[in-house]
Amino acid sequence: MNNVSQAEQELAEWRERAIAFEQEIQKAVIGQARVIRLATICIFARGHVMIEGDVGVGKTTLLRAVSRALGGDFARVEGTVDMMPSDILYHTYLGDDGRPRVEASELLRLAKTLPVFFFNEINRARPQVHSLLLRLMAERSVTAFNQLVRFPYLQVFADRNMVEREETFELPAAARDRFFMEISMQAPTDPEARRKLVFDSAFQDVDALLERVKPGTVDYRRIGHVARTIQETVKASATLQNYVLGLWRGLTEPASVGISLPDVDVTTLVKGGASPRGLATLARAARVRAWLEGRDYLTPDDIKDVFFEVMAHRIFVDPIHALRGDEPVKQLCHAVFDATPVP
Repeated sequence: MNNVSQAEQELAEWRERAIAFEQEIQKAVIGQARVIRLATICIFARGHVMIEGDVGVGKTTLLRAVSRALGGDFARVEGTVDMMPSDILYHTYLGDDGRPRVEASELLRLAKTLPVFFFNEINRARPQVHSLLLRLMAERSVTAFNQLVRFPYLQVFADRNMVEREETFELPAAARDRFFMEISMQAPTDPEARRKLVFDSAFQDVDALLERVKPGTVDYRRIGHVARTIQETVKASATLQNYVLGLWRGLTEPASVGISLPDVDVTTLVKGGASPRGLATLARAARVRAWLEGRDYLTPDDIKDVFFEVMAHRIFVDPIHALRGDEPVKQLCHAVFDATPVP
């Protein structure tokens, strides 16, 4: 068997495991099929994730289920306004002899076996903490106790407090760009899922719920190898590449492709973002999506399906339009697809 057919066979087997992985997550998290699919794409693209959603919609349950299905450890920190970077790395306490002690934090202790690190309410932490987290995300390593500590399997999942504005710190553009995707997680709309969440007592005991998830459905230690193989195997035709470049031009120069938006001067709308790194990330996510759909080539649907979650938080608009929240970016994304011919 040559190398190409070996890779195809390996990816076919891993695709079955990835689908089984999603099914295991759905035993604990119902009514969130798209969120689970997007999280699966991020895992097999080795990307960090920002999850946004109201309190109590199941974000932590989702991540604990993901960690259990990956077979690794799970660590979580809560962002607070008085948090310092050292709080992520060290644990201090008074010993039995009354003397202060310093020990490695849970994050450091689990470094070699940790696939999921959840930073809850990241925007409650100060920029100093964000800086440490950015290094952890970019290099999968930190320096502590005078040595370099590596996190070979780490993926960071974070969420933001979108309700309160006091004692919160907006993430800078560079920090948001480090997140592979920003995924919105809302309460399910399916009536049956809603009924179960409210009246089925099984969904009110999270620990018992997570017992339903088969541990180690996929081996987190092999994800890096599979991710590389997916990117090397799933191809993008020249026509598809030109399509993506057309979308890129529409984002950065909307007026040049004839885009107009109601009550918006598109010539001054976009102030930054949509970088080469962002477009490369879009291609990575689309390749994983194509693999999960059973193909070794990209289609325009692969691009469109992940476009908003990958690109929207990387587009920075004029402050006067930013007051309207995400709406101008949503309008621009829709207009870009309408203005770009589909091959």
